[in-house]
Amino acid sequence: MQAAADGDAKPMPNRPTVLVTGASRGIGAGIARVLATRGARIAAHFHRNRDAIDAVVGSLPGAGHRAFAADIGDADAAARLWHDVSEAFGVVDALVNNAGIYLFHPPLASAESEWRAAWQETLATNLIGPATLSLLAAQTMAARPGPVDGTFGRGRIVNISSRGAFRGEPDAPAYAASKAGLNALGQSLARALAPQQIYVYTLAPGWVETDMATEHLAGPDGDSIRAQHPLGRVTQAEELANAVAYCVLEAPPAMTGGIIDVNGASYLRS
Repeated sequence: MQAAADGDAKPMPNRPTVLVTGASRGIGAGIARVLATRGARIAAHFHRNRDAIDAVVGSLPGAGHRAFAADIGDADAAARLWHDVSEAFGVVDALVNNAGIYLFHPPLASAESEWRAAWQETLATNLIGPATLSLLAAQTMAARPGPVDGTFGRGRIVNISSRGAFRGEPDAPAYAASKAGLNALGQSLARALAPQQIYVYTLAPGWVETDMATEHLAGPDGDSIRAQHPLGRVTQAEELANAVAYCVLEAPPAMTGGIIDVNGASYLRS
């Protein structure tokens, strides 16, 4: 899709371009596949694993998908990522902030240096990077000319948070804090950007069955993890990806600012 010079926007782009961060594996790869199946053109971000991202991009239905490398934990690199994707595609209709890290640093078993390093790296990757991308996405989308008809708006931002933002993560408190910050970022942006018809949604999963979770689910803690879930199983990656695709492509504007639990009732909040 090319940017409309005369501002004659459609309810939803015929083939929206979506930047998905952390798309080389796991949840991000699943999101990229579902969105591509729904007709989106994917800018697939990765950090280091070129072979993995090439396999993901090569498996996506449709044409025109591309991979982009960046260290999201480096704010300057995150900014370059946005500019590179924008230059390559001409327009980015939606941003999915999925990339993140989980570092163990139990408070009673961590040296001060380890504790501080875990906080700095986690906040840089899970919060500052997404905030940088969200800023640039918001400014770019808001600058598009003309009135926007229909429900898609000028653009959408979707954040992948965690149930840990609400219940805490005793072995990784920086992770929980970063996701709580991401929730607040999404709600703040939703309020700031709604007048510009830019909509922001956040999804908060728990355990998701991906290759990264296999070791834990197959190990001695697997039964206790599954026991947390009334469904008797953890969330499937495709289930989360379908929820993300709904927010990117279909969710009504009135849902902007919402935080959607996708954890199989493993953690309920009021």
